[in-house]
Amino acid sequence: MSKPAYYFSLLGVGLFLLVSFKSKLGTLLDDGPSPAHSPTEELATFQIEPGLKVQLVAAEPMVQEPIVMTFDADGRLWVVEMRGFMPNVEGEGENQPVGRVSILEDTNGDGQMDVSKIYIDSLVMPRAIALIPGGALIAENGALWLTKDTNGDLKADSKTLIDPDYAKNGLPEHAPNGLWRSMDNWYYNAKSRFRYRPVNGKWQRDSTEFRGQWGISHDDKGHLYYNYNWSQLHADLVPPNYLSRNKNHKPTTGIDYGVTLDRRVYPIRPTPAVNRGYIPGTLDKEGRLLEFTAACSPLYYRGAALPKEFYGNAFVCEPSGNLIKRNVVEEKGLLLTAHDPHPGREFMASTDERFRPVYLATGPDGSLYVADMYRGLIQHGAYVTPYLKEQTLSRKLDKPIHCGRIWRIVPENGKLPAPKKLSAVASADLVATLSNPDGWYRDMAQRLLVERNDQSVAPALTALAQTGPDELSRFHALWTLDGLKLSSPTVLLRLVADVDPLVRTTALRLLEPFARTDKMVRTKLETVLLKEWEKAPIDQVLQIALSANALSPNVSHQLLAGILERYGDSPLIRDAVMSSLEHQEYAFLQKLMKTPSWQAHDPSKEIFIETLATSVVRNRKPTELAALLAALDTKNGSLGWQEKAALTGMSIGGSIGKAKPIKLAAAPAILTRSSAKVDPSRLSALVSMFEWPGHVVAKNAVVKKSLLSEDDQKLFAQGRQLYLSTCAGCHGTDGGGLNRFAPTLIGSDWVVGDEKRLALILLHGMEGPVQVAGKLYDVPDVLPVMPAHSTMDDASLTAILTYIRNEWGNQAGPMGRRVVGMTRVTSQGRVVPWTAKELNKYILEASAASGK
Repeated sequence: MSKPAYYFSLLGVGLFLLVSFKSKLGTLLDDGPSPAHSPTEELATFQIEPGLKVQLVAAEPMVQEPIVMTFDADGRLWVVEMRGFMPNVEGEGENQPVGRVSILEDTNGDGQMDVSKIYIDSLVMPRAIALIPGGALIAENGALWLTKDTNGDLKADSKTLIDPDYAKNGLPEHAPNGLWRSMDNWYYNAKSRFRYRPVNGKWQRDSTEFRGQWGISHDDKGHLYYNYNWSQLHADLVPPNYLSRNKNHKPTTGIDYGVTLDRRVYPIRPTPAVNRGYIPGTLDKEGRLLEFTAACSPLYYRGAALPKEFYGNAFVCEPSGNLIKRNVVEEKGLLLTAHDPHPGREFMASTDERFRPVYLATGPDGSLYVADMYRGLIQHGAYVTPYLKEQTLSRKLDKPIHCGRIWRIVPENGKLPAPKKLSAVASADLVATLSNPDGWYRDMAQRLLVERNDQSVAPALTALAQTGPDELSRFHALWTLDGLKLSSPTVLLRLVADVDPLVRTTALRLLEPFARTDKMVRTKLETVLLKEWEKAPIDQVLQIALSANALSPNVSHQLLAGILERYGDSPLIRDAVMSSLEHQEYAFLQKLMKTPSWQAHDPSKEIFIETLATSVVRNRKPTELAALLAALDTKNGSLGWQEKAALTGMSIGGSIGKAKPIKLAAAPAILTRSSAKVDPSRLSALVSMFEWPGHVVAKNAVVKKSLLSEDDQKLFAQGRQLYLSTCAGCHGTDGGGLNRFAPTLIGSDWVVGDEKRLALILLHGMEGPVQVAGKLYDVPDVLPVMPAHSTMDDASLTAILTYIRNEWGNQAGPMGRRVVGMTRVTSQGRVVPWTAKELNKYILEASAASGK
C-alpha cells in the first residue's frame, strides 16, 4: 500500500514472480467464488480467545461500510460509513456523495442496535469523527467540518468548514484520520501533522509530530498509539511537541517508537486475495498471510468488562488476514514493549474471507467493539495489482458492496453492567466518575466537565487531584482542571514531590506555563527540582529534562548536566535534554567540556558532544562558532576525543541543506594552520562552511564527496544522527565495531556491497558467524544476533545506509531512494534474522529472477 508509481517500479519483478508463482498457488487461484455470508453465518466462522464470545450489534442495511465508530455520553453508537469505497474493482465512482454518519441505539438493552438515524448524509468518503457539544466534527471530502444538531433531533442542521486542508492530499489509506481526543484535551490525528482544540468558541489548529497511518488511541498515561500497514504497533514515549521544540536538533527517538518487532500473523483460512500474494514469502505453503500487510486501528483496551488480563492490552486489526492481533504491553523503564501472548493463535480470526475488521472501540459497557466492513475487496483501486484484480474478479470478491457489521466481544459468562447515561449527570457526579475503573468513563467524564466549563467543580477537582483514591483519578482531575483553566500553581508545586510518579510528572508538566511567566513560581519550582531530581523516578527525570526549558538557564543547565551524568546512555534522555536547550547549546557545550567528569572518554558523552556541536552549527551564530573553533584548537595540534567529536558534529551538521557560508571575523587557526591535525575529510567540510577575510567559498563547492549530491549530503547528515542513537552502541561512533558487540563497518563488503542485501540486514536482522574484511566474527566476540530495525520507516533506514556506505573511508555512493521500500515489499514474510549463507543465496536467486 504505497504510491502507484511504486508498483510500476516493481512491475518487472512482479510480472516474473506472478508467472512463476502462479503454479504454486494453483489451487488457491482456482479456489472459486467466496460467497457472502449472513451475519448469523459469519458469526459461526469466528475463533475467539477462550472465555470470550462474539455478539452481533448491527448489520446491513442498518450499517454499511463502517470504518470508524464512537460512543456518545448516552451510549449511542455513531458510525462513519464510507459507502463510496471501491464500488467496483476499478474504484470508479468513489467521489460520489454517498457516505454518511449514522447513529445507532439499543433501546431495550439486549446488546443489539434496534434504532438507526442518519445524522448526516451526502458525504464524499467520510473518514473521521469527534463528538462535541451539540454535534460532531467530521472529516470528509478532504476537509474538516463542524456539524451541529440545533434542535436535538439527532440530525445535523448546519455544516461549517473548519479546515479545508485536513485531508487535502492522499487516497483513503494514506490521508489524515483519527480526531482522537487525548488526555491533554487536544484532538490528535494519524497520518497528519495537525492537532485541534476549541479555544473561546473557535477551533484552533496546531502543528504536531507526524504519526501513523490509520487509527490512533491512548493508554492510561496518555501515550499515543498508532501504526503503519507494515508495522503493527508504535507509540510516543513522551508527551506531544516536546522533542520537536529545538529547531537546531532533530530527535531520533521518543516519537513514533516501534513497540514490537513482531510482524507475524496467523490466519485460520487461506488468504490468496492480498495485494502481494504473488510474491514468494507473502503467503505460507497453505496460502495464508505470514505477516502484517494492512495493520490498522490500534486500540489500547481500558475497559472493565473483559477479564482483567486484557486490561492494558493493545489490539490491532489486520483486515487482509481476517483477524485481530492481541499485544500485551509492558513498561520497561522509559520504554514500552509488547508481545503476542499466544503466538500461533490470534485473539480473533475468521474463516470468512469477507470479515474485514478495520476499527476497534471500547463501549460504555466495557466491551470491545469491532467495525467489520464485510467485503471481498479491501485494497484501494490506486494500488490494486494485476494479481489482486484477477483474484477479485475470478472469485467474485467485488460484490456485494454496502454490507457491514458491528460486533462486540464480551465475557462468555457474566452479565455486563448497564451503561450509564452521562449527558444529564450533575457535574459533581462527573467528578466522582473520574475515579471509575473503566477508562471510557474517565475519559468521557473529563471531556464533559471541560465542555461544560462549570467552574463550581474547582474545589472537588482540586481535592481529587490531591487525595484521590489512585493515580489515574488524580491524573484525570489534573487535566480536567487544566482544561477548565483552573490549575493552581500552589497545588501543583506540592504535587511535584508526590508519591505517585504519574501525578508528579503531570504536575511538573502543568507548572511550565506558570514558571515561564511568574518568577516566584519558577524559583520555587527550581528549589523543589534541585532537591528532588536525584531521588526522582526515571519517568519524572525524563519530564524534568523536558520541562527544564521553563527554568532559569543556570538552574536548568545544572539539572540537565546531572541528568546526563547519570542517564546519558539513554538516547531518549539525550533527546529530551536537547529539546530544552534551543539557542543554549554552545553555553551548555562549554560547561560540559570543562566539567571534570566529562574528561574521560565515554561513548554516550562523545555522542552528546557531537550532537551539541551539530546544533551549534545549525544555530549559525558566527561569534559562537568562532569561539568554539578557538576552544577546540590545542597548542600542539593534537586532538582529544572531545575535540574530535565536536569537529565531527560541526562538519556533518554543516552539510545539511543549502545554507550560505557563515562569515567569521578572522581566520580560525584550527582550519588554517598546517600543524592542526584535523581529519582531511572533516577539514574540507569545515572550510567549505565558513568564510573569513581572504577566504571565499566557491558557489559550487562540494562539501561531501563528489559521489553524493546535495540531497544525498542532507541524507548523510540525517543518517549520522540516526546512526548515533541506533547503531553506535554496538558498532561504535567511528564505525570500527565494539568488542563483544558487533564487527567493523569500515571496508566491509556487507556495507559497501549490494545495497539490497544491506537493506535486508537492517529490515530483518542477522545472526550467526559472519566474515568481515577477511576476519570471522562469532560469539563471544560479537553478539549472537543483530536485531531487526523493521519498525523504522524507509526514509530513516535509507539515511542510515547512505551514511555508513559513505563514512570512514567507505565510498559506495548514494543509496537508492526506493531500495529499502522495494526490499521491504519483496521480502515480506521474512520473520527471522538472516544467516550469512541464507542471505547470499537469497540475493543470488533474486538477481537471477530479475535478470540482473
